[in-house]
Amino acid sequence: MPADPDDSPGFLLWHVTLRWQRDIAAALAPLNLTHVQFVLLATTWWLNSQGGSPNQLSVATQAGTDVKMTSQVLRKLEAKALIRREIDPADTRARKLRVTDRGAELAQQAIAIVETADAAFFHTIPDPAALLAMLRPLAAAGRTSHRPAR
Repeated sequence: MPADPDDSPGFLLWHVTLRWQRDIAAALAPLNLTHVQFVLLATTWWLNSQGGSPNQLSVATQAGTDVKMTSQVLRKLEAKALIRREIDPADTRARKLRVTDRGAELAQQAIAIVETADAAFFHTIPDPAALLAMLRPLAAAGRTSHRPAR
């Protein structure tokens, strides 16, 4: 056990994450988007821009979010006319997602804003590539540990 909380990577990550989330929320507030709405809108937009017609599960998997929460947030984005949820002809239980023109514009605007906020937040990191190299395996482990068993 660390002698001091500041010697605990988990405790420090918790504080860094909270500060980063506050900064991102503040940056997105003028767009009337929450952080999770941004993530799901941007993820859907990105998957659409790659030629995909994702369903809610594939968006949740890509974003790393809970499927039920994803469904609720996607309904809010649909109510804001930022995405369309259409019945998948191949599986009437599934909904295919498509970002509207307005949603695509907002997604791209929000991505630029978040990238600027990220640059400001991480500007003191001397080697951003090293930080990414440290974070990637942690993120990858999280992606595989939350996948449903087949």
